Amino acid sequence: MTTLVQEQLKRWRLILGEASEKKLQGYSTGSELLDEEALLMDEALAAIYDGTATGGSDDGAGASSSRKAGLGPSAPKLAKWLGDIRTFFPPDVVSIIQADAIERKGLKQLLFEPELLSQVKPDIQMVATLMALKGKIPEKTKETARQLVKAVVDEIVKRLSQDLRRAVTGALNRRQHSPLPTSTGLDWHTTIRKNLKHFDLERKLLIPEKVYFFDRARRSKEWTVILDIDQSGSMAGSVIYASIIGSIFASMPALETRVVAFDTEVVDLSEQCANDPVDMLFGIQLGGGTDINKSIAYCESFIAEPQKTLFILVSDLYEGGNRTAMIQRLVDMHQAGVKTLCLLALSDQGVPSYDDAIANRLAGHGIPCFGCSPDKLPELIEGALKGHDLVHLADRVKHGSRA
Repeated sequence: MTTLVQEQLKRWRLILGEASEKKLQGYSTGSELLDEEALLMDEALAAIYDGTATGGSDDGAGASSSRKAGLGPSAPKLAKWLGDIRTFFPPDVVSIIQADAIERKGLKQLLFEPELLSQVKPDIQMVATLMALKGKIPEKTKETARQLVKAVVDEIVKRLSQDLRRAVTGALNRRQHSPLPTSTGLDWHTTIRKNLKHFDLERKLLIPEKVYFFDRARRSKEWTVILDIDQSGSMAGSVIYASIIGSIFASMPALETRVVAFDTEVVDLSEQCANDPVDMLFGIQLGGGTDINKSIAYCESFIAEPQKTLFILVSDLYEGGNRTAMIQRLVDMHQAGVKTLCLLALSDQGVPSYDDAIANRLAGHGIPCFGCSPDKLPELIEGALKGHDLVHLADRVKHGSRA
């Protein structure tokens, strides 16, 4: 038997579990399908995915699992299991297994003991779980939970902040030229274009007669950005990204930033957003019904200059309130000059289920509705603030092209 076939048999054995052992062994040469390391991987997987390995048994083991794969309530066993999955699997797989451990086996003790929680890999899914369970987290674990959420917030801010700031300043600062030289404000394009006649052919050098700089002076709160975020459970990843992006916007003097979260009630998170994004996330209540129309009505009060307002609705558009009124409010907002768009998802996981009929109606009125990864958002924001057509801009962002 070739090494390749043996490796494929091992992978199928890990995928299908212990129940497939005898059948797969028939295709083998008699050698063991799983080596010592693979057995440890299998045990870690069986603890969550083996139907015989129940996580809630009194002795911490599955009733009929030959390897006693269940995790049970034992903190040492959970700690070992967390260490095993982080050793044997890449980070993206670890995130999935952790989430499945909580959902399939009810292993919420992962979140209730500081020692265990400190070993959990910080990621979007885990933050969403902590947000959903925040009322049940015991006092002794709250600080550890906060540190885990902070780690994810800091990572996202580090990932997105620079590009978002560059997008906003790039859109708002390119107005008139200034005689005051600053290295960060150098307008290379204009300087080169207006000095081409001074190009020295012999030395192959451009010797500028005049250097042009952008005017960096701008008035505070030049634009209003409103993020209206659907906090229903299916939008968890988008809620987290949108809230943190709102906190980045709130730190920019040129923007008046409003962050609103809604289900059937509306919660204004603008103050928490500006002060502490971690507190803001713990102030969000995932789940519940949806009244988009009510939230838009609330957000309308922040629109003082429609031509200088960007309204971003982050929602799957499943409206539990007045659908007709909701659509009309968005259309009226768009026609008044507000840059209006709907992000059906703001995540790296693609677009989940959404109300296609409402999305098409809004698109027919010139309001684009689409999913967007966080990394593409800076381009979208810059184009919107520069006055580009949002429909064409959304199409470019969706297809990864630039103007």
